Amino acid sequence: QMSNGSSTTKFLLLACTDMRELQLLTFWLFLGIYLAALLGNSLIITAVACDHHLHTPMYFFLLNLSVLDLGSISTTLPKAMANSLWDNRAISYQGCAAQLFMLVFFILAEFYLLTVMAYDRYVAICKPLHYVTLLGSRACVYMAAAAWGSAFLHAVLHMANTFSLSLGQGNALDQFFCEIPQILKLSCSDSYLREVQLLGVGVCLCFGCFVFIVVSYVQILMSVLRIPSEQGRHKAFSTCLPHVAVVSLFLSTGIFAYLKPPSISSPVLNLVVSFLYSVVPPAVNPLIYSMRNQELKDAL
Repeated sequence: QMSNGSSTTKFLLLACTDMRELQLLTFWLFLGIYLAALLGNSLIITAVACDHHLHTPMYFFLLNLSVLDLGSISTTLPKAMANSLWDNRAISYQGCAAQLFMLVFFILAEFYLLTVMAYDRYVAICKPLHYVTLLGSRACVYMAAAAWGSAFLHAVLHMANTFSLSLGQGNALDQFFCEIPQILKLSCSDSYLREVQLLGVGVCLCFGCFVFIVVSYVQILMSVLRIPSEQGRHKAFSTCLPHVAVVSLFLSTGIFAYLKPPSISSPVLNLVVSFLYSVVPPAVNPLIYSMRNQELKDAL
């Protein structure tokens, strides 16, 4: 146990298993998922960057989403793989701070970007005549930059607040990566209330984004149902379904991870749920977007 955050030199992450054979199996499982995520997201980035037919707002945002997914999964899995392979739970104080910062940054930026992508679909279907005007190249760059910039600012504030706390409850984290709730559990002073307040502001912003996405899709649904031809309705729905699937996966796993009842909480369940929200979306998103998208399939 350490007296405060400045004297803590390392943290101990939650081990997936204590059995050596299962540790090696976990390593190979994580490696397979990581390589699949790298391949899928890299293919989307390459296809969008190299095929001029995909130089549209929707694919520009998809490229940004793939970059964020690569960053998000690269923040957690490599360290987890190394710990499983070398039978080691330790992460340095600086490494934990960097991991927490990167994770908050990539997750928030992804959610903000998904909100921008909902606006893109709303304009494309509900205001098609104004699409070029409202979503010109400059506007797209500004919106993407706003998503990245606001997430970066929040990540800096969260990291600074979290690692300024006095830690007197040991250095063991009930998670296979560093995250804010686990660090707060180690705090021994009331100073953690500043971070709780900052988290509250973040939750309000995310809730605002969620409401915006829901309202956008209500408008989209109403517009699509007014399209006279069945083929037109199908085409409109097909451009929205991947985004709806990605948002649903992202939100459902994240909400369950942080809002599940304490009565069903356990280290094993926490491990599974954290794996679902931090690893599964970045690995599955490329598959979701490429399955029903003929343009992307052709480019690939």
